[in-house]
Amino acid sequence: MTGTSALRGVAAAARFEAATLRRSPDDLMALLNAPLLAVMFLAITRHAHRGDLAGYAVLAPAVITVWAMGLLVSGEIIDQERWNGTLEAMLATPTPLQVVVLGRVAVVTAISLLSIVESWLVARVGFGVAIAVPHPGIFAVTLLCTGLAMAGTATAMAGTFVLARSARTFQNSLSYPFYVLGGALVPVALLPGWLQPACRVVFLSWATDLLRDALAPAAVPHLLPRLAAVLGLGVLGWLAGFAMLDRILDRVRRTGTLAHA
Repeated sequence: MTGTSALRGVAAAARFEAATLRRSPDDLMALLNAPLLAVMFLAITRHAHRGDLAGYAVLAPAVITVWAMGLLVSGEIIDQERWNGTLEAMLATPTPLQVVVLGRVAVVTAISLLSIVESWLVARVGFGVAIAVPHPGIFAVTLLCTGLAMAGTATAMAGTFVLARSARTFQNSLSYPFYVLGGALVPVALLPGWLQPACRVVFLSWATDLLRDALAPAAVPHLLPRLAAVLGLGVLGWLAGFAMLDRILDRVRRTGTLAHA
């Protein structure tokens, strides 16, 4: 498949996902949860008289929402197509499944970033707390890199979901542990030492640290290497997912188990 064809496939998948979301708003449920999480985390910081941690409380719901929505869609794409009996037909099209997943997840990831705005509004309107962003450019670039990395990681996850009878099992097991490994609320530096190396292979840990540093007045250290880590892990996930899906799809075609894993 040529580069131009792949881009067209991604664009077509993105348009399809946008249309699907208009008919299935329940896929956006995580956006409804984000303000509630923001209320909870901000209430904790206020009760503890730690106003300096308000930025952490605002970022955490956004990080959780980005991961949750990417994980949901990468699994639902497989489950819904299998349930509708159209998974085989989708795989018979010229566009690889990896490209379809990437395009659809990219739309959802972009929408999930709206949780940042939701959390900010909860802090400002509900708690009277204005979160300043001393480094808006770095903050915006980090969010963009996070979205790209999430799209790549979700593409890799889709391979596992093809083999499973139900994606729900993996979705449930890949949610809360990665909120910890990704430093969603508690920075990686404050986690036990034996756990920190595992955190560094999760792109969220780099992204959340950068976002927090962008909220601090001091200069952000080692910016380019840290951005490269976020993007590199996302690209690595996409490449691994592409190769894994090729092998998995070849296997299920040979064994005739595509429709029921």
